[in-house]
Order: sequence, then C-alpha cells, then structure tokens
Amino acid sequence: MHLSGFTSVIVHSPDDEDAAALAALGDRVRELRARRGMTRKILAKDSGVSERYLAQLEGGQGNASLTILRRLASALDVPPNALVADAPEHPAELTGSIELLRRLDAAQLAEAHALLRKTFGEAEVAGRTGRIALVGLRGAGKTTLGKLLAERLGVPFLELDREIERESGISFATIFDFYGQAGFRRMERRCLDRVIAEHPRFVLATGGSIVSEPATFERLLAACWTVWLKAAPAEHMGRAVAQGDMRPMSGNRESMADLQRILAGREPLYRRADAEVDTSGRTPSEALTVLAATVPLGTDAV
Repeated sequence: MHLSGFTSVIVHSPDDEDAAALAALGDRVRELRARRGMTRKILAKDSGVSERYLAQLEGGQGNASLTILRRLASALDVPPNALVADAPEHPAELTGSIELLRRLDAAQLAEAHALLRKTFGEAEVAGRTGRIALVGLRGAGKTTLGKLLAERLGVPFLELDREIERESGISFATIFDFYGQAGFRRMERRCLDRVIAEHPRFVLATGGSIVSEPATFERLLAACWTVWLKAAPAEHMGRAVAQGDMRPMSGNRESMADLQRILAGREPLYRRADAEVDTSGRTPSEALTVLAATVPLGTDAV
C-alpha cells in the first residue's frame, strides 16, 4: 500500500546513540591528549587508568564510569563535563555571547577577538611589544634562537620551564612525577604571571604545550608579542633526539606518529601567534635574521 504525503524517517536505536556518544568521548580524550603532548602511557600514569583501557576508550569501545571520567578529566586538567558535553554551564550573558560568536565565520571571529582584546586588555597590549615570547614544539629552536635574539636586543632571556623549576625547587621531571599534568599547568600559569609582572622587556621560550591551556595561552597572547617557531616534523624529532630530550615520547615506538598528531592538533593554536618563522633547513644565524625582522624590538636592533 502506498501512503502519499509521508516521508521515510530513519530512527536511531538507543544502541546507535550510545555508540555515537562513546565514539565522541574517545575522540575528545584523544584530542585533549594530543594537544597536551601526552602519550597514552603518560595519561595512564597520571590518571590511574590502564593503557589498554585508554586504547579501547579512544577507539569508541570503552564504556567509562563516572570515576574514570573524573580521573581522566583531572589528568587532562579539564572539568569532567568537558569530556562528555559540548560546553560547560555559563552565566546567561556568557552563554549568549558564545552563541553569537559561534555564528561568525573565521574572519569575523578574529575581528571580534581583536576588538575584545583592544577594549578590555588595553593595559596589557600597551607593553606587549617589549616582551617577545617564542612558541612551538620542542626542537624548533626556541632556546637557541631565544638566547641569540635576547643578546641582540639587549634584554633578558628566560625559559618558562626553568622558571618553573626555580620557583618550585624541584626538577621538571619530578614536578610531573609528583603533581602530574594538572599540577604543572597551575605552576606554569603562576610563573608566567610572575615573569610578566617582573620584566617589562624579555625574550621568553615557552613550553611546547602552553598553547593547549586556553587561559594561559590567552594571557601570553595579551601580554607578549608571540612568534611561532616551526620546522618539519623530522627536524623537530632530530633536534630533540640530539638534545637527549624525548619528552613526552620516551619508550614509545611510534614517536614520530605521535609528534605529527601533536603538531596537527596544536597547529591552529600556534597560528594565533603574531608571527611565524620556519627554521627548517636554516642555520641558527640565518633563522635569527628572519626572526629579528619579525619582532617589534628587532627593527631597531638589527
């Protein structure tokens, strides 16, 4: 029998909806882990959830309990509902603003962000050109070029990771052993605030994952002129190995694949920097010349 005026409708079963939700949860955990430069081994250690279970979860197969979600959220330094909800609850005004921003295209969103920063971050913006911050994955040349640039400009050179060690009184590795990613992020933000308050001019080398912490990265962007130092993945890896630094990939046989995933996850964030400098195939002297030409202080010092 033919029924005119009716449209066929596909009805999804509860099983289909559950599978979609589990897949979305797995994608979210994997995305947050990649942005923070955490391998499954590190996330397993920090959260107390086994690597095997994390692999199942990220594959959309693990049905996580509330306890596991809380552990993962704590290790990733996000609220638990960030793993399962599109957005946390906000005041009505903030919710309305977020919805308005969601409807903007990329160009409009950039314009709105610039307007907000100009209107409400004017005090910070006034002094930001005296503070140069270098962002990017390890192996991009932040320390090497940062020291050279600071010497050329006659300003202090600071490494945020070393400042964290100095303030905490313990080594970088020990911080992670005792406090995990979440504890490190809190120290990172405190040290960044202190460095900005104490130094009107500097060149600062930041940790590669600082961009994955929205509030901290926003603070950096508002208070400093930021430059993304980038290189081809093979060069990143080669330089890190030459430095004897394999964080966070120690013991991982798929380190190059992990690095590429981390870079892919962070690239949109790195692109928010004021300038970009590709150090691939360049000597430190050649890269310094390009870098100095991109920073506000560099035009008077070159």
